[in-house]
Amino acid sequence: MDKMNHSSAEAETIEPLRYLSKAEAAAIETELVKEYRFGQQQLIEIWGQACALAITKAYPLSSLAKKQPTVLVICGPDQNGSIGLVCARHLRMFEYEPTIYHPQRSSQSLHQDFTVQCEKMDIPFLSYLPTEVQLINDAYNLVIDAMLGPETECANIKEPYSGILVTLKQVKTPIASVDMPSGWDVEEPSQDGINPEVLISLTAPKKCAMSFSGKHFLAGRFLPYDIQKKYELNLPDYPGTDSLIEL
Repeated sequence: MDKMNHSSAEAETIEPLRYLSKAEAAAIETELVKEYRFGQQQLIEIWGQACALAITKAYPLSSLAKKQPTVLVICGPDQNGSIGLVCARHLRMFEYEPTIYHPQRSSQSLHQDFTVQCEKMDIPFLSYLPTEVQLINDAYNLVIDAMLGPETECANIKEPYSGILVTLKQVKTPIASVDMPSGWDVEEPSQDGINPEVLISLTAPKKCAMSFSGKHFLAGRFLPYDIQKKYELNLPDYPGTDSLIEL
């Protein structure tokens, strides 16, 4: 009896998961790169693979409605786009059939490397996104939104991404967003943005995710304990050796 009371008392004192501001998310990433010597390519690879694993949990191959396990990955010009490219490559290894739409390719060599890796895996790239929403609904089981990350000013979204967001608001195909839904403010819940079915938070969830009501994963189990402690992240216990957890 005492043991039960003790464990329930412990359970009550568990601190809530920390939701990060834009500044905190940027500070953690800077610290990982400068103090802990994580390479940018290394971080993107960890996050991209973790995203692909989250997709396999949320949308197992056996659950997909269409005969072909087709997935459309929409990649932005910055880091979220690179994570999307890595995610697509790993999904190909997991026997999904990704297609990438990547309208503005970055000139960074890192980004180009990830693009070449996808091309060498024979992953097709779309030259344009159909504005006819039904074409997307008919062709794909799932859309992965890897467009705009925490660094984006949501009040200043330009073409082609503003147009893509208009299209995504109309699709019936489920959307899974990487780190945060594109077009949302990183610190505020969205009133009129896209409405993903799945959100895959990276490192720690961002403040905008506090009101997210869909299926929410935290992915990428690598954050040094000192950083977790410094920022009081209170990350949940991952099951077994999994690199992701459903929140």
